[in-house]
Amino acid sequence: MTKFTDLNLDKKVLKAIAETGYDTPTPIQAGAIVPALEGKDVLGIAQTGTGKTAAFTLPMITLLGRGRARARMPRSLVLAPTRELAAQVAENFDAYAKYTKLSKALLIGGVSFKEQDVLIDKGVDVLIATPGRLLDHFERGKLILSDVKIMVVDEADRMLDMGFIPDIEEIFKKTPFTRQTLFFSATMAPEIERITNTFLSAPSKIEVARAATTSENITQGVVMFKASRKDREGSEKRKLLRRLIDDQGEGCTNAIIFCNRKSDVDITAKSLKKYGYNAAPIHGDLEQSQRMKTLDGFREGTLQFLIASDVAARGLDIPAVSHVFNFDVPSHAEDYVHRIGRTGRAGRKGTAIMICNPRDEKNFAAVEQLVAMEIPRLENPIEQATAENTEQAQPAQDEKPKRSRGGSRRKSEPKPEKAAKEEKATTVSEASPQDKPQKQSQPKRQEPRGNHRNQRQQEKNTIVGLGEDTPAFIALSFGERTKI
Repeated sequence: MTKFTDLNLDKKVLKAIAETGYDTPTPIQAGAIVPALEGKDVLGIAQTGTGKTAAFTLPMITLLGRGRARARMPRSLVLAPTRELAAQVAENFDAYAKYTKLSKALLIGGVSFKEQDVLIDKGVDVLIATPGRLLDHFERGKLILSDVKIMVVDEADRMLDMGFIPDIEEIFKKTPFTRQTLFFSATMAPEIERITNTFLSAPSKIEVARAATTSENITQGVVMFKASRKDREGSEKRKLLRRLIDDQGEGCTNAIIFCNRKSDVDITAKSLKKYGYNAAPIHGDLEQSQRMKTLDGFREGTLQFLIASDVAARGLDIPAVSHVFNFDVPSHAEDYVHRIGRTGRAGRKGTAIMICNPRDEKNFAAVEQLVAMEIPRLENPIEQATAENTEQAQPAQDEKPKRSRGGSRRKSEPKPEKAAKEEKATTVSEASPQDKPQKQSQPKRQEPRGNHRNQRQQEKNTIVGLGEDTPAFIALSFGERTKI
């Protein structure tokens, strides 16, 4: 098995590596370090979480061991798509170059130009930057790229997604043609292939895993979710997320929760904190100081849940992330690979769970097509619990008849009194004529109540209600009154 000591790295670099606890390089490191030390261009294709940062940092420190930087003229250049990734590269450089005298500068947004100008004016061996901030310094006349000997492009496919490809091409044109280029990406889109064909010279291609594959250390799953009502989708989806987190139990030591929109990042973080979860948001609209503070808290373990946009999907080296929750299905299938790549790193096991609603099924199909596998469907724990409670609440059919919505009995089921009368009438009608009582054979015809009373009054020839003072003409019968 290859060891770092077999890769011709500088002794000072090997000493720093030993202090980090690593002694065996990953496949991308073992494949890229040797040709990089030979001065060749390198095209590295590997899934996220495989150690690409050290694959270019270690040989770069060794190659820059001799020489000295001049003011405003960096000797090497590392381009990263996000501030967080650029800051992480800077941390790796500090860790591996601490026994050397090499200097570095970090050029990212959210930091004043003045502080960065001071570092550039002193001269730096390694310049780590995002494309936009680098061009800002160049246009201000504070930076000269004619002495760049090594140029590194990290997470090139993310550069493509974020629209940085024109900036990358412009930066390439400002660097010497004789530079050495190290180009790393997790996927190989046609646009990226065009750039490598244009700006790399006979590169050594190292592909340690098929592009857009996911780590075997990650257990994946998806919950198909449909809200009861459209206006309740957000709250019900957040409730489902909380239930999924709780169901993971103590195994969920920490987690990154990815949302597609920055507004959903803030809402989800606020909701989790409301229900007692130790959570905080991170996205591009936050101040850089706040973003770095949040990341530091997550790395140190004082923050358990990091709710993030795709700004945190690429290159963040946090080895001990136990879970990744995709609150939304990513709009770009490649982002799924990078999101879940935040867990299952450095040989550890990880879990990635995604929530998919009907609106995202098209994007979900693209994800499955990209990773060339069917992501296992998981039961919706809330729907399952509701179904179980409903089943327990329903009595057995042989114990009690089912009640209808209209009342305690079905409409077709007669009431007891009515059933008894009908049974009695049936019995009478089936009896023989001689057995039938006289009253039953000739039932008395019911007349209106008013007519019956008038008939009774006429028979008695009395008027009810006028007492003893009734006038004589009124007391006469109808026939007698007509004679008057």
